[in-house]
Amino acid sequence: MFDADAISSVADIPREQARLNGDRVALDYAGRITSYADFDRATAQVANGLTGLGVKQGGRIAYLGKNSDRFYEVLFGAARMGAVLAPVNWRLALPEMVTILEDAKAQILFVAPPFYDRAKELFRACPQLHTILALEDAEVGFLTYEVWREEQVARAPSFRPSGGDTVVQLYTSGTTGLPKGVELTHDNLTLQLRLAGLIGMADYRPGEVALIAMPVFHIAGVAMGLFSLAQGARGIVLAEADAERILALISEQGINYAFIVPAVIQAMLLSPRAQTADFSSLKLITYGASPISDSVLSRAQSVFNCDFLQLYGLTETTGGVCWLPPQDHVAGSARLRACGIAYPETDIRVVDARGHSLKAQEVGEIVVRSQLVMKGYWNKPEATAIAVRDGWFYTGDAGYFDADGYLYIYDRVKDMIVSGAENVYPAEVENALFSHSAVADVAVIGVPDDKWGEAVKAIVVVKPGMTLCAEELSQHVRARIAGYKVPKSYDFVDVLPRNASGKVLKRELRAPYWEGHGRQIA
Repeated sequence: MFDADAISSVADIPREQARLNGDRVALDYAGRITSYADFDRATAQVANGLTGLGVKQGGRIAYLGKNSDRFYEVLFGAARMGAVLAPVNWRLALPEMVTILEDAKAQILFVAPPFYDRAKELFRACPQLHTILALEDAEVGFLTYEVWREEQVARAPSFRPSGGDTVVQLYTSGTTGLPKGVELTHDNLTLQLRLAGLIGMADYRPGEVALIAMPVFHIAGVAMGLFSLAQGARGIVLAEADAERILALISEQGINYAFIVPAVIQAMLLSPRAQTADFSSLKLITYGASPISDSVLSRAQSVFNCDFLQLYGLTETTGGVCWLPPQDHVAGSARLRACGIAYPETDIRVVDARGHSLKAQEVGEIVVRSQLVMKGYWNKPEATAIAVRDGWFYTGDAGYFDADGYLYIYDRVKDMIVSGAENVYPAEVENALFSHSAVADVAVIGVPDDKWGEAVKAIVVVKPGMTLCAEELSQHVRARIAGYKVPKSYDFVDVLPRNASGKVLKRELRAPYWEGHGRQIA
């Protein structure tokens, strides 16, 4: 576990680990090895380089690319001089990326291949962007990251952040479809690091090996890198969570710890490689975003022969606030459907519409009080005030406790869909569908999907006298929002069910698809 006395902020980590583990491998990305001493030097250079480019303390910079060792150099470099990194989901459509960069007022964009052409479009669309750095290859019109970095002095910055300073700004959509920048601070991240160690989820030893495969625009990708780098582990950075590559790396690199979503675990089990690979190094697989099925868990326990731990949390809570311990992962047990128990130093309640706590088995909204709760939504005080009330963060998830204090998810207050660990808000998809001239009315819901947990379905009313097909609608929507948000299926109906006030009855629309599932989410 990391030394909380020596590391009071994210900015302290490179220096402290260079002192303790300078010769050990910090990051391994596609065979590119960075020692902790080199990581300390690189982050200091990035910090000084950002200052030289005119970035001020509190200024926003952005990252567009898949997972890379360079991401963590930029993240920690920014933290060492007081800037805030806003990662951009590379799966988004161009208009969505523009919205995020303009909202963040990002001045600098770090971009990795194959997104150089997209970066050029963003540069034209976002006047506040004044510099683009290409992370791997030289690119006409862009600075080359490594050349730029090596031109900077390696002197440690004198800046010392306060615990309440924002480190990273992760974007999440909302019920309106507009993205919100979740501000996570040094205090948020270092507390998550300490508590994850206390529960045994991320209590690494120097030299142990951690897989960093979750996307870095998600809190899981940020956190896995943080856990690994803060404790002197060897972080194996994988560009994407590819099942075949993960299987190979576990055997080749002796991976001890990994965070993998259930859909990827299932894909790993379906691979012939799973029958022959060496998994003896694995100690713990942590997963989140959706529960693991009995059949997948039983097979995974047999094949991987390691512990499993489930996390429940949100970007706004710096990731996990609730955990299902390994000993509760018993195939066939009802407790396998639970999110688990609250983290240390974290209060979780289930409340009614007036904010009153409910009894065991009574369904209400899940609220969280913890120093893990975000600083707020960037430049959105009204949205922050709605989400955080009297110190409690309102998750938008409906759930209940059992008699033993285990938390269960039942539904979503805000209709959000989670498909393959990606959050999809129906309002955002509905707005894109409504922009088609033949759509008279539409509702978007989540339906069960064996691979992704939930799939996006659109129920569409076509304007009188017009015709429309699923393929045409998909092409229309794909130009406006990310591919994973595009509906996987469509139903065309004459009218949508509504209540007396005109609100679409989405629970009624979902019910036939979720019959027999016991709840209306994955």
